This record gives sequence, C-alpha cells and structure tokens, in this order.
Amino acid sequence: MKQKTFTLALLICCCVSLNVHAQQYLDGRPSASLRLVCKDEGVVLRHGDGADSCDTFGAREAIVNKDGNKYYLFYDGAGKDGWKACLAESNDLRKWTKKGAILTLGDSGKMDSKSASSPWIIKSDGMWHMFYLGTPHTSPAPDRIPAFPYLTMKAQAKSIEGPWIKQYDVTPFIEKANSFYTVTSSPGFIVKVNGEFLQFFSGASQDANGTKRTLGFARTKNLNSSWNIDPKPLFPPTEQVENSSVFFDEATKTWYLFTNHIGITKENGEYTDAIWVFWTKDIYHWNEQNKAVVLDKTNCTWAKGAIGMPTVIKVGNKLAMLYDGVEGTSTSHMRRDIGLAWMQLPLKISGK
Repeated sequence: MKQKTFTLALLICCCVSLNVHAQQYLDGRPSASLRLVCKDEGVVLRHGDGADSCDTFGAREAIVNKDGNKYYLFYDGAGKDGWKACLAESNDLRKWTKKGAILTLGDSGKMDSKSASSPWIIKSDGMWHMFYLGTPHTSPAPDRIPAFPYLTMKAQAKSIEGPWIKQYDVTPFIEKANSFYTVTSSPGFIVKVNGEFLQFFSGASQDANGTKRTLGFARTKNLNSSWNIDPKPLFPPTEQVENSSVFFDEATKTWYLFTNHIGITKENGEYTDAIWVFWTKDIYHWNEQNKAVVLDKTNCTWAKGAIGMPTVIKVGNKLAMLYDGVEGTSTSHMRRDIGLAWMQLPLKISGK
C-alpha cells in the first residue's frame, strides 16, 4: 500500500511539474503542458542556393511525400519575385537535391499572382492532385511575405515531379463571412477515409482583438470539384494553431495531428513558437485537451525563436518530422531553413 501511495504521489508530482513549466502567454491563450518525446537532428536543407534564386531569402513550410524509394520535399522558397513552391529530392531525408520552383506566379488579376506556395498533394486514379496556397497580396519587396487572404487553389500532374498544370476553373473552397475562416482558407493534409477525401485546412478570422487561427474539415468525393466545409472547426480558434500533418499509428490505432502553434510575447508579438501534436482515436472528433508540445526552443538544437510548420512521415520504426526555423533567437519569417527531428514509434507522451 505504501509503494502504491508513493508511486501515485510521484506521478502527481511529475504532472504538476509539467504544468508549472508550461509556456504562459501574455494574452492568456491556451498552452500545452505535456510533451511528446522528440529528438532533433538539426538543419538538413539551407536556403540560398536554389535554382534561379528560388529560395534566396528563405526556405520554409516543408511538406514531405514518398513515391517509390525516393522522398520528395515541397517547400516555400522566398525568391526574387515572391514565395513559390519549390521541390527537393532525397534518398534518406538528410541530403537533398534541389530542383527549383515547381509553380509560377499567376498573371495580374489571378488570385495567386503574388504567391503560389504550400502545396499539399494526394494521388488518386493515377493522377497527382495538388492543393496550394494562393494570394494576391504580400508585404513589400524584397521579403514579399504572403498576406491575407490565404486561398486554396488547384493543380494536377501525371508525375509527382511535374510538370504541374494549374486548374483555375476549379475552386476547392473559399473564405466565408461570419465563420472561423474569414481571412484564411488555406490547404492542409489530405487523407481518404470511408470513401471521401478529408482535408485538414487552416482557417483564420480577425476581430478587434486580433487574428484567431484553427483547423477545419473540408470534404469531397471528387478532387476536381468543390469541397464541403464542416461549420465547426476541429479546435476552438483560441488554440492559435495553423497548418497540419496527420499520421495514423497502426499499433495504437491513434490519429496524431502535428501543427505549428502561434505564440505571443511582448517583445516579438505573434510568431510560430512551437510544434504541437493533438491525438484522437476518432478522426472526426478532436479534443483540444489532448495535446502536447513536440518541438520548441527547449529541445530544438538550432532554432530558439521561430519554429514553423511540421510535416511527418514514417521511416521504419520511427516517425520523421521536417520543419522550418531560424537559426538563433530570431522570430522572422525570412531566412528560414529546414530541420529534421525523430520520434520513436509508438509515440510517447510524457506525463500522459
């Protein structure tokens, strides 16, 4: 009995300790007290040497795919004329060969005239389908940071390497007034479940108190048609998360959603300060209480400020995660590189 009491007390102590050290935000937005065991390896793709200056000002928003024995990494290259989706290829996730930009900016008047980036893809019936972020607005040169609205646009190809053909006649979904996606309805991870495609898209709205960010469900059975959006988001907008990469652990029958969290400090304002993970047994229902920190300044070896969008893929008995960040303590959108981290399967949540 004494041993059981001691063990229970120790567990309570550990949980209290984890909560005490949880990040606290000046505006009271929710924090995550648990942690997923994750080991960072460091930078594997640096910006600056992409073809035709495609990533001269930064490389970020990594999205990894595998076809055959090769890994394909789509990432946002901040180039001389704007942010565009770029491609790099690898056999081991560590050494990458850059192929340059795979999308062009749209003509004046098109909704992707200032940025064509963040492409999420899925293969269906022998064709690759791409859903990418388009916007007609950016900050001034040379940074040209994409600005609201963030829209979801469509392209397709016969090969994952392209060429990718834009489909301006297809409008997957758009922002909606009086909803959780009034200024952002940008693409995310796509999976086919129960005969329909589910897309974990990013939605954001603005009010007098600022921007609120969350994730939502878009659904379709035809990738070349419009999608239906569930009226309620996956998480309350106060969670302040955006972008998604989803993994199903066969061993535990659990879905894990990796996302970048937007923190806030008095010194830097809002910025991507950490990667979080949420989990559920039912892909259609998510509880914001089931969350943990995956990577932040405490366990990232090189980025101690901004840590951005994650993408995950299974490699043997491990889960690999690629993400972007800025070396040092900078919280800038610019001059980011892409890092690699690892998690042992099945995934382990400390303090759970």
